[in-house]
Amino acid sequence: MVLIAPSILAADFLHLQQEIKAIEDAGADHIHVDVMDGHFVPNLTMGPVIISSIKKVTKLPIDVHLMITNANCYIDTYIDSGADLLTIHQESSLHLERDIQKIKSLKAKAGVALNPSTHENTLAYVIHEVDLVLVMSVNPGFGGQSFLPKTVEKITAIKNMLERVGNKNCLISVDGGINDKNAQSCINAGASCLVAGSYIFSAHDYQKAIKDLIGG
Repeated sequence: MVLIAPSILAADFLHLQQEIKAIEDAGADHIHVDVMDGHFVPNLTMGPVIISSIKKVTKLPIDVHLMITNANCYIDTYIDSGADLLTIHQESSLHLERDIQKIKSLKAKAGVALNPSTHENTLAYVIHEVDLVLVMSVNPGFGGQSFLPKTVEKITAIKNMLERVGNKNCLISVDGGINDKNAQSCINAGASCLVAGSYIFSAHDYQKAIKDLIGG
């Protein structure tokens, strides 16, 4: 089963509650929240106040992706605000295993994200204990970018790594430029979760957009 996590960065924030209800009704599995600090990536987005508000109006798991410097300083804050799954970047963590353990100790699932130019081998010492690997298929910072085809090879490599260590429950999530033209190649390579923002929220029919991503 492939999960769909619409990225609310592309939603209409003037009507955010209605947008969340609409993607719930359309069959979304998670709500993906992109947190950017203007330092780790060249953009500013939302913080814990928005996540707390989302938590009040949905029963879907909230998947928070921290694209911020010193993410370890904010683990408690984002889990307290409602993150069910918290993903930090390998590139922003000096002590990745410690950060993963802290996330888990706070009863959230722990994810690790890799930028396009970061090799999957950097996960070798933590791959056995992560709940999600987020493969960035664009350089993070802005929505609406084009999918980088080399991502497919990285997905397969991560799938093989997980199989070697026996981590059967870890999701492989792909984020960036996902649409009906490239989703199937990601799924075939081993992706089990697709993050899509512009593709879903620019569609006239959210349910059809989600079904088209998973080949339905």
